[in-house]
Parts: sequence; structure tokens; C-alpha cells
Amino acid sequence: MENFTFKNPTKIIFGRGTETSIGTEIKGYADKVLFCYGGGSIKKSGLYEKVVKALKENNIEFVELSGIKPNPRLSLVREGIKLCRENNIKFILAVGGGSVVDTGKAISVGVPYAKDVWNFYIGKRIVKEALPTAVILTIPATGSESSNSSVITNEDGWLKKGLSSEYIRPLFSIMNPELTFTLPAYQTACGAADIMAHVMERYFTNVKYVDFTDRLCEATLKTIINNVKIVLEEPENYDARAEIMWAGTIAHNDLLSTGRIGDWASHKIEHELSAIYDIAHGAGLAIIIPAWMKYVYKHDINRFVQFAVRVWNVELSFNSYEEIALEGIRRLTEFFKEIGLPTTLKEGNIGYDRFEEMADKCTTSDTRAVGQFVKIKKQDVLNILELAK
Repeated sequence: MENFTFKNPTKIIFGRGTETSIGTEIKGYADKVLFCYGGGSIKKSGLYEKVVKALKENNIEFVELSGIKPNPRLSLVREGIKLCRENNIKFILAVGGGSVVDTGKAISVGVPYAKDVWNFYIGKRIVKEALPTAVILTIPATGSESSNSSVITNEDGWLKKGLSSEYIRPLFSIMNPELTFTLPAYQTACGAADIMAHVMERYFTNVKYVDFTDRLCEATLKTIINNVKIVLEEPENYDARAEIMWAGTIAHNDLLSTGRIGDWASHKIEHELSAIYDIAHGAGLAIIIPAWMKYVYKHDINRFVQFAVRVWNVELSFNSYEEIALEGIRRLTEFFKEIGLPTTLKEGNIGYDRFEEMADKCTTSDTRAVGQFVKIKKQDVLNILELAK
């Protein structure tokens, strides 16, 4: 087990009706906010009116930034930064899923920074301050509601890059599973795949003697596997929705990273898919992760056997460890198919003509590698994309 320091200061306010407390929670920190959200879904659901009422009752002014899309765009981040500066806003309220939250986080670091916020995402600058951010979560998927990360797409070149900083963990996040009742089945499935990917990126590690966090990872995976099928049949099953929502937070709040070094190659590769083709992140991960697994499983076959047995209940009666490992990968793939996700590039309507471009962007050069479990270089990315066809 590796040395670690674990600290997550995000306050979680979880349960029925908790969104109505947003005004009183913010009141202690600000009297004016930038209210960020996506399309019309929060207006159709009535959440928009609830938020506006709570803010007005607490005499909190707000300026709106709407139209945030999946795979959130840098241009809208820049617009939000401009709004904050023009209106002297020092607090960000993000109401929506991970794209809205990531946009809010990007704005929070961009406002106090005199130059272009994109510098933080390409590693030219380190975050030294950020505005406080609060969240009302409507889609359990990215875990951005308590993570230290934000991912933004730059339309100039269609580059999708991530930022990690302790300064961007939300101050608090309100999580009411009732707000997820109206999620379309596909969006629910994409969220489940995203959550599972966050766990699996941590699970496949070269660090030994991490059985406790292994077990936490396995429990989180099995919670998603068991409950996503329930909510696809019963969209308003509060208990199953609550399990998924809380598991999504735990999957990416760094608890499951303790004592271990995660991989993240699959995320890096998928970012190229969703940057260019605008596929939902969870759907892209459902395509890439099984292909990555097929490519690297021999590196530590025992870990893949453990994954197959503990997560997918594969019997040890198979003839060989290799067969057990491959059966675990097969069951993961079948699960993604069962919940309605693509598991090949063809099923995701992604062509094969831009593999070189994606591999170049992912690795930058022939010598640079992504991932920790196995170092993945440009040719490896190309091989994984071939497996994903």
C-alpha cells in the first residue's frame, strides 16, 4: 500500500427535498451568484423554479448562464468568466450534471486569473485560487460534485483536457435522488458506465496489498450493476436511484484512490472519441474499457481473475486463469450491452478514419505514454482502437 493523505472537504446534503435548502446554504457565503445550468430539463422538471424561489427568499441575486452541453465547451466557460467579472460575482452555483459542474469549476478558476483559463487545462499554469462553487446534482455520473477535477473541450482543434486541483472541489453539493427520476434510460446507462469506469480506473493498479480498497471498489461496482437494472425498469424507484447517486460520488471523491495508483489510460483515449465525435462520455467508455482490458489483461492476470470472480461471480471451475479473466471481460461487455450502451466503435457510429489523429492527440508523441497499470504509447492506442472496432 502506498502512503496517502485523504481529505475531501465537500459537504454532502443528501435526500428528498434537499434542493429547497440551496438559498440558506449559500446565504452564509454570498449575496450574488452565477447560476449555471444546461438546457430546458430543469425548467421542465420544476427544479429551476425551486432554485429561483429559494434564492429570492434569501435575497440572493443571480445571473444566469444556460445552454451548457455534454462535453462542455471552452467558449461558454469564457462567457461565464466574462459575466462574473462584469457583474462582480464571486460564487458559482451549478445545477445539473457533470458538464454543468465542470463548467462551473472552470469558471471558478478563470475569474481570478488574468489570462486565458485554458492555460490551466494544458498544464501551463497551476491553480492558486478559485471562486467557491456549489452544486445541485441532477445526473449521477461524473462524480464532479465532490471531485477535484474538471474536463473541458476546446472547440479550436477539438481538444478535451482535464484539470485537477484541490481548489475546485465544490464547497457543498445537494443530492436528491428524486431529481433523477426523469432521466432518459440512455442517460442513466451512460452515467452508470461513467461511474463504473471511475472505479475500474482505480481498481487496475500495480500496487499490492490494497485489499481493503479493492473490496470498496468491488462493492461500488456491484452496487451499480445491481441497481441500474432496477431503475431502468422502475425509473422512480427512490432507493435504487439513491444507491446509484451515492455510489457515483464515492467512485470519484478519492476514497477509492487511497493507498493505490490508478491507471486512467481508458479515460485519456475516450476523451479523443468524445472530443471529435461528441459521443456521451459513458458510452465512449463502454467501448474503450473492454478493448483496453483485452489488450492489457496478461500484464497482471491475477488481478483480472479477482475482478471476474469478485465482481462478476465467475466460477473458478474454468480450465485456466486466462479463461476466467476473459470471461470477466465478456460479462462486463455484455452488461454494457444489456443496459443499452454501444460496445464497439461501429455501434457508437464512430468511423475508423481518424485513429492516427486520436492516437497523436492522446499521446502527443511516439515516446509519450498514458496510463499507469500499463504504459500505453501511440501504437498501443492504435491497437486498442482496432480492438474496439
